[in-house]
Amino acid sequence: MSIALVILAAGKGTRMESDLPKVLHPIAQVPMLVHAMRAGAALEPDEVVIVAGHGADQVTKAAQAENENARIVLQTEQQGTAHAVDQAREALADFEGDVVVLYGDTPFVQPETLERMVAARTDHNLVILGFHAADPGRYGRLVTEGEHLQRIVEFKDATEAERAITLCNSGLVACDAKTLFDLIAAVGNDNAAGEYYLTDIVALANQRGLSATAVTCEETETLGVNSRAELAAADDVFQARARADLLALGVTLMAPETVYLAQDTVIGRDTVIEPNVVFGPGVTVESGATIRAFSHLEGCHVSRGAVIGPYARLRPGAELAEGARVGNFVEIKNALIDEGAKVNHLSYIGDASVGARANIGAGTITCNYDGVMKHQTTIGADAFIGSNTMLVAPVSVGNHAMTATGSVITRNVDDEAMAISRTKQENKPGRARKLFEMLKAKKARRDKER
Repeated sequence: MSIALVILAAGKGTRMESDLPKVLHPIAQVPMLVHAMRAGAALEPDEVVIVAGHGADQVTKAAQAENENARIVLQTEQQGTAHAVDQAREALADFEGDVVVLYGDTPFVQPETLERMVAARTDHNLVILGFHAADPGRYGRLVTEGEHLQRIVEFKDATEAERAITLCNSGLVACDAKTLFDLIAAVGNDNAAGEYYLTDIVALANQRGLSATAVTCEETETLGVNSRAELAAADDVFQARARADLLALGVTLMAPETVYLAQDTVIGRDTVIEPNVVFGPGVTVESGATIRAFSHLEGCHVSRGAVIGPYARLRPGAELAEGARVGNFVEIKNALIDEGAKVNHLSYIGDASVGARANIGAGTITCNYDGVMKHQTTIGADAFIGSNTMLVAPVSVGNHAMTATGSVITRNVDDEAMAISRTKQENKPGRARKLFEMLKAKKARRDKER
């Protein structure tokens, strides 16, 4: 069966107090919309339609960065959820298959849940995702009889008896495209809000003799985000789940509550993560590595047995081979640190290749940017770079070569050669005492004039 996703992402999110569209606020450093898209991608959809409104240009950019084939349709006036889904009618005019409706501000629905919804379509015309709420609050209620879903009642329109129901509506729907849009065409707005509710399609389906049912999931999967406080709470939910998953996979987290993970963080077993480590997007850490405290990693790959930190920063394009070491206050960007190489102290290595077993002394900098373009530095295997060396790219240092401490290297260094580039030191006898006396006298005169 062909699948089309329709993801509702038109809301402004007034309670967010933000110029950024609500669905683009990040959880685990990924926009909520992208979380929803990735969950839906497990269904291998033939079509993905994003219903945008507020900040449509920004929403379009984010959606198509995740899926270049995503189609964007506009809801210029927000008149309810049925009206929002109806904006996809033209885009799916020739589509034959099931439509699954998701929400861009409901980021935690699991792929397995969506698969159960699609599977339930085998026996029912219409499938709604529900959940049993600990505190049903103002959620819409699902009125059922056995496995048969009779109707959905919005809280503001519900009777006291209906408000006592704990089975609540998540808003997610699965239905074949033709039936869905036929039902939506019959939805009216005779309700307390004067809006076209997608939930009304359940009662309409029953009136037409169609079968409707509810699939249930954990309440946390349906968590919606409408404010900064709810965004923070949602991020806490994600982090707790992600940390628990890593612990179950054999990763040691020395202080789990202080480790911050991105949505796509991958960490192998027997890796040790010390306190206060932050993982940005695009990080893979292989088995047996150690990430020491207060390190920050993004867009990088750390191989087996490597040691990072403490207080290290790995930026996008950093590639650490097996057994590599990056120490305190070291920053690596777009650079390969080969097997067994060490960059242990107070250094910046950018746009570079550091050969196997090379040793980079404290205070080394690859001067990779000329104000317009970036340039490459190549350091050979078993090279020794003396402390406080400035490597002015483009430049290379050969295998088994050495640079003297305090050198500014502007020319290539051959294999096994030693490069020294610094001015000759001169000592001036008695000059320090005379200089201090002169300065103290000048300061005394200035203080007296005041």
